[in-house]
Order: sequence, then C-alpha cells, then structure tokens
Amino acid sequence: MSEPSDRAGLSEKPAPPNWILHHPAYQQMKDLEVEDSAQVHAAFLVYMDLTEVRQWKDVSCVKSTEPDVVLLEGRKKEGSPVQTVLPLPVHQSLSHRSIRRVLDRGFPMLLCAVASDSTLVYQRMTDGLVTPDPPAGPFQDVGRRQHRKRRQQH
Repeated sequence: MSEPSDRAGLSEKPAPPNWILHHPAYQQMKDLEVEDSAQVHAAFLVYMDLTEVRQWKDVSCVKSTEPDVVLLEGRKKEGSPVQTVLPLPVHQSLSHRSIRRVLDRGFPMLLCAVASDSTLVYQRMTDGLVTPDPPAGPFQDVGRRQHRKRRQQH
C-alpha cells in the first residue's frame, strides 16, 4: 500500500502574529497612552482607511486630553486644509463638551463611527448650523399651478 502522508508528521503552524500590533502607526498611537484600547484600535482602522483607501496626505495622530482619545489630522489632497478626524467605536458615547473641545482646535472635524465589523461611517461636524448644499441632478421645480392643471385634466 502507499506510505502514510507526510502531513501526519507535521505539527500545526502557529497562528500568524497580529500585524496590526506591529504596524508603526499603531505603535505611535499606543505611545500616546490613551487608556481606551478600543478607541486606539478604531483610530488605527480609520488611519488605514484614510491613508490606503481614500489616499489622504500627511495623516498623523495626536492625543486629545478632553476627551482622552487619539485624533487623526490630515489633508484630503495636497494643498487642501487640515481636517481633524475623531474615530469613535459605536458603543462609546460622546458629550457635547467633548465635541466642542475637538471643534475648538480650529480645524474642520469629521466624526467617524467604527462598528465592530470595521464598518466606518463619517459625519461632518460643524460649529453651529450650516445650510445644506442644493441637491445635485436634473430636477425640475413642479409648482402648485402645474400640479393643479394635472389634477383638472384627470
């Protein structure tokens, strides 16, 4: 008969090390000594999205003392203004005071909610109310008179 396979003699390979823990950006975030490890992990996921997917420039991490979080700062493209991104796990709450502290840094702010499945949702935060941009697309204004004319024809 055939020889037993060599697989029986091989031991299982150990699980590969978690590459995130060895990434230089993650190490830099850990060096900021933010107490909430979930927020540091969320900040790293947002960092990777901004740098690798969205191709932001000059992305760096800074520590905020109030709230005690890792903030990201970067530019959408060369020459554009610096923006602050506040990565936050979805289970973590945030007070108005904390948002105000981040807004007072003087840069436009994005709040990024990070779900447990690594889904990221960005929300622009502003100082005060901002009127929305007009809708884009080929829309026609259907006034009341046109609506009445259609009703009368039926």
